[in-house]
Amino acid sequence: MNTLIKKTITSPATAIALMLVWAAALAFATIIEKYTSTEMAKRLIYFNPAFFIVQLLLVINYLFCIRKYRLKYCLSGGFLVHIALIIILAGAAITHFTGREGIMHLREGETSDQFTIQTSQGTKFIRLPFSVELRRFNLVRYPGSASPSSYESEVLIHADGKTFEKRIFMNNILDMKGFRFFQASYDKDEQGTILSVNRDNIGRNVTYTGYAMLAAGLILVFAGRNSRFSQLRRQLKDMQKRTLRTTSILLLILIPQLAAAAWQMDMAVQEHAVPIEHAARFGAIPIQAYNGRVMPINTFSSEVLRKVYKKSKLGTLNSDQFLLSLLAMPEMWMRTPLIDVRNRSIIEKYGLTSGHCTFMEMFDTNGRYLLEQDLDVVYGKMPAMRNRFDKDLMKLDEQVNILYRLFHGQLLNIFPAVGEGEHKWYAPGEDLSSVSHSDSARISDLFSSYIKAVQTGLVDGDMSKADEALDRIEAFCTDSAVEIDKKKMETELRYNRLNPFKLCRIFYLVLGGLLLITGFTSLVKERIWMKWSIRALSIGVLIVFHLHMMGMGMRWLIGGYAPWSNSYETMVYVAWASTFGGLVFYRRSVLTFAIGVLFGGVILFVSGLNWMDPQINLLAPVLKSPWLMFHVAVIVAAYGFFGIGCILGINNLALLAFGQRFGIAEVRVKELSIINEMALWIGLALMTIGTFLGAIWANESWGRYWGWDPKETWALITIIVYSIVLHLRLVKKMDDMRTFNLMSVLAIAAVLMTYFGVNYFLSGMHSYGS
Repeated sequence: MNTLIKKTITSPATAIALMLVWAAALAFATIIEKYTSTEMAKRLIYFNPAFFIVQLLLVINYLFCIRKYRLKYCLSGGFLVHIALIIILAGAAITHFTGREGIMHLREGETSDQFTIQTSQGTKFIRLPFSVELRRFNLVRYPGSASPSSYESEVLIHADGKTFEKRIFMNNILDMKGFRFFQASYDKDEQGTILSVNRDNIGRNVTYTGYAMLAAGLILVFAGRNSRFSQLRRQLKDMQKRTLRTTSILLLILIPQLAAAAWQMDMAVQEHAVPIEHAARFGAIPIQAYNGRVMPINTFSSEVLRKVYKKSKLGTLNSDQFLLSLLAMPEMWMRTPLIDVRNRSIIEKYGLTSGHCTFMEMFDTNGRYLLEQDLDVVYGKMPAMRNRFDKDLMKLDEQVNILYRLFHGQLLNIFPAVGEGEHKWYAPGEDLSSVSHSDSARISDLFSSYIKAVQTGLVDGDMSKADEALDRIEAFCTDSAVEIDKKKMETELRYNRLNPFKLCRIFYLVLGGLLLITGFTSLVKERIWMKWSIRALSIGVLIVFHLHMMGMGMRWLIGGYAPWSNSYETMVYVAWASTFGGLVFYRRSVLTFAIGVLFGGVILFVSGLNWMDPQINLLAPVLKSPWLMFHVAVIVAAYGFFGIGCILGINNLALLAFGQRFGIAEVRVKELSIINEMALWIGLALMTIGTFLGAIWANESWGRYWGWDPKETWALITIIVYSIVLHLRLVKKMDDMRTFNLMSVLAIAAVLMTYFGVNYFLSGMHSYGS
C-alpha cells in the first residue's frame, strides 16, 4: 500500500492529471463568471477549499518529482523553474490569506482614514495609520472627444503630524506605510474619486521572488548543457548529420480560391467619378475623428467604406473618390446599392436586396425608418441576451446612421474652432451655435462653396474651382493655429497608400508556398538549382519581413504607442512572430521555415477580413504604460511559436499516416517532431514570461498582481495545457511521436480561446483588447 501511494505521489501521470483538473476548473470558472458573477466564480471555484487542495497536491508532487528525477543535482533550469512555481503558488496563498484589498471613495475636500473591504460577512472597514484628503480630481479628455485620456487625484496625506502632497493616476501609485493607492475610477460629476487600496507586502515580495527565480530558470532551460532544450538541439544536429535525404510525394497545400464577383455599379456613379488627383488632395485634409484623433480624410473615408460596403474599393472608385462623390451627389447615392447586408432573416423581414441594399430601402413610403421598433426592443435587452439577429440589426443600424449623417454634412469634423480650449473640430452640418457667428458662417460658406464647385467640376470636367475652394478650407485650418503634426499626417497617408500588410500577406503566401514546394521536392532528389532557389526565396522572405516591420513602425509613429493594443494589431504581430519563428529554424529545417512564413501569411489574411477593424485608436488610460510594450509583445510572440507547433503537428500526423506508402522514412518525422517540441518550449517560455510581466503590470495599475480576470485565467490555462503537452513524454504509454504531435495540434484551442474567445465571448478588464 505504501509503495502504491509513493508511486502515485511521485508519478508524472499524477501531475498531468492534477494539471488537467486545475485547467478544467479554471475554464469552468470563467463560464460561471460570464453567466452569473465574479463573486459566484470565486465562491464556487477560485476560493473553494478543493481548488486549494488541487494546487497543494501539485506542489507535493513537484517536490517528489524533483527528488525522483534528481533535478537538484544538475543545477538545471528545470529545478529552478519548478521551485519558482512552488514559491509563486506560496506567494499567492499568502496574498489570499493575509492581504487586504478594498476601496476608498472621496469627494473633493473630504478626508478619510479608512477604506472598505468585502468579506463573506459583508462590508468591513479597515483603519489606516494616516488620513487621505482629496484636494482635487482632474479628468483630462482627448481633444474634441468624450473619451478619457487620463484621470488623477491630487491628495494630501496627513501622517505623523506632517502633510504631504501626492498625485495618484493610472500607472502611478501612492505607497504609504505599506498601503498602496491606485486610481480606480471616479464619480460621474467628476467631483469625486474612487481609489483602490491594497496591502500585501509579504505575499507580493514572495511572489516577485518566484518571478525572479522563474526568469533565471528559463534562461538556464535554454542555455544549460543538460536542459531538455539543449538535448533536443544536440539530437537534431546529430540526426541532420547522419540522415540521408528520403523521398516524399506527399504535399498538403491548401490554396484558398478567392473570387470576388464584380458588382455592376450604376453608370451614373462611374461616369461622375471625381478625378483621382483631386480626390487625393481632398484625402490629405486633416479631420478629427469621433474619439478626438486627428487623421487624414483618407483614413476616415477608408473606415467609412469598410463599415458600410465592407470593401476597400467600390467598383473603380477608391475611398476618397467615393466619399467626395457621396457628398456631392447624395440623391444618387441614396438609390445606389451600397449597404452590405448578409443576414438572411433581416433581408426577408424587411424586404431588402440581398448582398447590398440602398439607403432608400431602409424607409417606407411614408419616410418611417423600418428598423425603429425592433431596435427599441434590441437595445432594451442585456448584451448577453442579444442573439445574432439582434447584433446584425445593430450593425445595420450603424451603417444607415453613418450614411444619414454624411448625407447631412455631419461627421466631417474638418474645421477646427479658433480659440477652443478643448480643440474641438466641427462638421458643417452639425450644430454650430457654440461657435462664433463669423466662424459659423465661414464654415458653412466654405463647405457649401466647395461642394458646389465639385458638382460643377463633375459636369464640365474642370476641377480648378474645386481646387481653389479646397485651398480656402486648408487656409481655414492654418488660420485656426491648431498644431497638426504634418510628419505624422504624411506618414499615415503613405501607410494608407502602401497598405504594407496586404503586400506582406500576398508575398508570405506566395514565397512560403514556393518554399514548401521546393522543400518537399528536394527530399526526392536534391539538386543545385533547388538549393539556390531556396536561398533566393529566403532573401525574398527577409525583404518582406523588413517591410512587415516597417509597417508596424509606421503604425507606431502614427498612433504614438506600440502597435499591439487591439485584436487587429496583435494579429499583425502574431504574423510577424510566426515568420520570425520560421527564420529561427531556417538552418535546421527548410520545411519549418516555410511553414512559419505560410502561417504568417494566413494570419495576415485573417486580419484582413471584414470583421477585423484595422482602425488606429487612442489608448485607454490604463494602456498608457511601458508595460504594454513588454507584456503584450512577449505573450503574443508565444502565439507565433504555438502556431508553428500546430502546423508542424498536422504535417507530422499526415506523414505518420501516409508517409510509409510513399517511402518517407520515420527519421524525417522524428526530426520535424524535435523541431516541433523546440518551438513549443520557446512558446511556453514566452507565454510564461509574458503572463507574469502582465501580473507585474496589473500590480502597478490595479493594486493586485492577480485578479482572476478571464484573460489572465485563460493565459494560465494555456500555460498549463502546453506544460502537459511537453511533459507527456514522462508517461510511458504516451511517449510517442503520434501522441505528442496530436496534442500539439489540440493545444492550439487554448491559444484561440485566450486570444479570441475571451475578447468576444467573455467579459473582463481586458475587453479593450477586442
